[in-house]
Amino acid sequence: MTTARRIDLNADLGEGFGPWRMGDDAAMLDVVTSANVACGFHAGDPDIMAATFALAREKRVAVGAHVGFPDLAGFGRRPMAMSAAEIERAVAYQIGAAQALAALCGHRIAYVKAHGALANIAERDADVADALARATRAADASLTLLAIALSEQTRAGERAGLKVAHEVFADRAYVDDGRLQPRGEAGAVITDCDAAMARMRDMLAEGALIAVTGKRLPTPIDSVCVHGDTDHAVEMARRLRAGLEAGGFALRAFSEG
Repeated sequence: MTTARRIDLNADLGEGFGPWRMGDDAAMLDVVTSANVACGFHAGDPDIMAATFALAREKRVAVGAHVGFPDLAGFGRRPMAMSAAEIERAVAYQIGAAQALAALCGHRIAYVKAHGALANIAERDADVADALARATRAADASLTLLAIALSEQTRAGERAGLKVAHEVFADRAYVDDGRLQPRGEAGAVITDCDAAMARMRDMLAEGALIAVTGKRLPTPIDSVCVHGDTDHAVEMARRLRAGLEAGGFALRAFSEG
């Protein structure tokens, strides 16, 4: 009997603030296997974090600290002039908050993932990536770093002695050097569910990122991300999960070992 290949499906959740909500977290938690929960800097607050952790625990979904720049107005998608030391402290602060609130809800933070502009900078800047990894290790060396595949993040996690999970994006395009295409450019965000599933099928079959030019860049793939803040997010996640399962994959959180 052939054992099904395993893959994780993650999404960014808990991204409201106060009475304002973004996305359908409850519906997404019925689909994904890992939830990246905003820690109050780019989005989220203690009540939203606690509610998300509690619902994730109920639905048996793994949770991670989704850390970003302190930029609520810009949703963490604007670069900020922070030193590596400032970033390290800000990341440690957010991890600590997430760990405390998850524990309050009977859940456990299993990993750390950078958000938005912080993630994009750490994708290519070794100093920032190292700050992210150092903060993660200092907060809890057992945490996994969920890192953009083929980025400085993966190398920084390895240098820090952390477990590293390699992440690809179902709804974002890549350029030839393996970096994410900037959001402001046409075609950078993929909204067609069939197109997203087709490229994920090819990436997983080949074990490679596929750039917009068709270039293949070999990489391990442990987790597939679908963003939770778009109008089609739930449909995209459901279609991806169904397609992955039809392709012989067992959906399971990467943090479960």
